[in-house]
Amino acid sequence: MGFLSKLSGFHAAGEGPNEIHREKYGLPGRSLYTELKPGDLHQKIEVKDEQGRTLYWTKSSVIAIKGKTDIFDASGAQVAHLEKKPISLHEKHYITMADGQNFTLSNELFHLVRDITNIEGLGWQLQGDVIGLNFTLFDQNGDPVAFIGQKMISLHNRCSIDLYQPQHEKVVVAIVIQLQKMLTARRENNN
Repeated sequence: MGFLSKLSGFHAAGEGPNEIHREKYGLPGRSLYTELKPGDLHQKIEVKDEQGRTLYWTKSSVIAIKGKTDIFDASGAQVAHLEKKPISLHEKHYITMADGQNFTLSNELFHLVRDITNIEGLGWQLQGDVIGLNFTLFDQNGDPVAFIGQKMISLHNRCSIDLYQPQHEKVVVAIVIQLQKMLTARRENNN
């Protein structure tokens, strides 16, 4: 295992989680994979299973002031609506699930290497390694819900999602898509 593969938690379909994450979290109940469709004005992201079947997809507003995105399942039914607060010190992002459940992603400030995002309304927390692009989503009890590994160099902005609590799949998908949008906006602002 090379340096980059040890640093990154990303894995492609069929590879399984890397050794470090298997030791730390065990085997996930299920793994999903995201992929940005390049050149699409609506920044379409597809979420696929191990067999490459599209389970979820997004449609985002072309005007990015509020960063509105809708997530749909394979049948076209809406799963969630995502929206960014235009001006916010804590970088707030709102998620409303199709069943009416809503929560907010709010970044904690002043963390240099680790990124900490509180998920208000669920009591969950997303902790990330900004350098390695690895993120762990913890529930209100501190148990892992999912581990997200983003491919370090990718035109398609790929992520692997290892679900440790598969019953929260739709909520995790919404959080991961919002996370990807947050990271993309940060990269664009730093250029």
